Amino acid sequence: MSTINGRKLKKHDVMPNEAASILSVLDGVRKEATARLEPQRRIQMGQFLTPSSIAAFMAAMIRCRKSTVRILDPGAGAGSLCAALVSTLCQRRARPMAIAVTAYEIDPLLIGYLRQTIDRCRALCEELGISFKARVVDQDFLEAGTSGLTGDLFGAGEQERFDCAILNPPYRKIHTGSRERSLLRSIGVETTNLYTGFVATASRLLVPGGEMVAITPRSYCNGPYFEPFRQYFLREMRFRRMHVFDSRDKAFEDDQVLQENIIFHAVRTTDVNPAVVVSANAAPGAEMRLRRIKHEALIQPQDCHAIIHVVPDKAGETTRDQIGSLGGTLSDLGLTVSTGRVVDFRARNLLRANPGKNTVPLIYPCHFKRGYVEWPNGRTRKPNALALGSRAGELIVSEGHYVLTKRFSSKEEKRRIVAAVYDPIRVKARHVAFENHLNYFHERGSGLPETLAKGLATYLNSSLVDAYFRQFSGHTQVNASDLRSLPYPSRSMLMALGRRIDAAFPDQKELDDLVNEVLFYG
Repeated sequence: MSTINGRKLKKHDVMPNEAASILSVLDGVRKEATARLEPQRRIQMGQFLTPSSIAAFMAAMIRCRKSTVRILDPGAGAGSLCAALVSTLCQRRARPMAIAVTAYEIDPLLIGYLRQTIDRCRALCEELGISFKARVVDQDFLEAGTSGLTGDLFGAGEQERFDCAILNPPYRKIHTGSRERSLLRSIGVETTNLYTGFVATASRLLVPGGEMVAITPRSYCNGPYFEPFRQYFLREMRFRRMHVFDSRDKAFEDDQVLQENIIFHAVRTTDVNPAVVVSANAAPGAEMRLRRIKHEALIQPQDCHAIIHVVPDKAGETTRDQIGSLGGTLSDLGLTVSTGRVVDFRARNLLRANPGKNTVPLIYPCHFKRGYVEWPNGRTRKPNALALGSRAGELIVSEGHYVLTKRFSSKEEKRRIVAAVYDPIRVKARHVAFENHLNYFHERGSGLPETLAKGLATYLNSSLVDAYFRQFSGHTQVNASDLRSLPYPSRSMLMALGRRIDAAFPDQKELDDLVNEVLFYG
């Protein structure tokens, strides 16, 4: 029996000061380690160490009540996450009798800090009479994990499995021919980023009923690039908690990370429709909004793309229901959306600063102004024209009304989807070229009826569409695939909207009122 200040500990005794002190120490360790990491290598490795407040929040989501708890921490860094989970388990009234940690880390600098963290966890468990074992594995987790799933883990056919996985995986794109993609394909995972590879591999190393808590970018929630991962993950995993931050820079603000992050808790189970808690707050420790929903409200069963809609409040649910009630698709409208054809660095010899003989207008996002394309723009350094030449034919489209959207919105812009009408009356030219940072809506390669174009741009610029888009997209990029997945009003509804637009688009409040009036209360 262990003691504190000479007093014997009983089974239900808790050591809040000793357990909490691990995390307070680790925040200093994290900052010291981050300062010592070489910046370029951090970018290459996708290393952003977890603040203790985030680590503690994540660890508290784990519900495991087993007498022996086997913990997996892939890409452990300085050990904040596994330490937070050990600390959380030690503070429970019904503590486990044994804890075993397996932590992967390949950075030599971080391994030193990780071993110190493991020693602190061991000392805490010994004080409480909890058996503690730990392995620090200086091996690539994807290599070891995928080998384990194909029967070769640790070189002797040992099939190690875990009750809990807690992770802040590295964020880095992986190319088609890379070693990482080959390893992941060996277990049936097709994905474009290291973080989803880590999550997919860790999920398959859990025992039935095993739990995972992870903080990741939100980008996996939608889009075709991550669809194979979503399908793979959801075969045997079900979400139990989804948490988002209202501001993109709050989860890792010390590192000035602007990627929007999400924290999820998932269980290895095939339960048909378990309950999920969805929550949000402005920053770690701030007042939280939360609601309980069914899993099918998070990922709709009829959605073959398995898009994940994170709706933390009633207002968001109303938005989702309103947009969902429209029921139309882009194909129902007879329309298509494509990405602009001109990749400027590949067409440098055709770019012209100003229009001239044998040129066509070249439209960039900087040409957007109050719902229309204003061209040329003498205030920009971007080219205003594309020279007609041998290659230009495949880069241009015929004159007509087109609806354009920005593929990337800046952090200063209030809306993620920003649309404008290209009006051939305002820009007189027989052909036009759209740069690659734009998406453009067309009808079988040609322009739209003017009224339809105005109505579509009005709908896309509404706060309603912006709020809906944010429920499944966590980044400022708006791909053509995202626009295809949106529900749309009928053609007649869009035409009715367009007839209400005169020479100028209304301000945001008037535009939103108009959308509500025509689409829902007309």
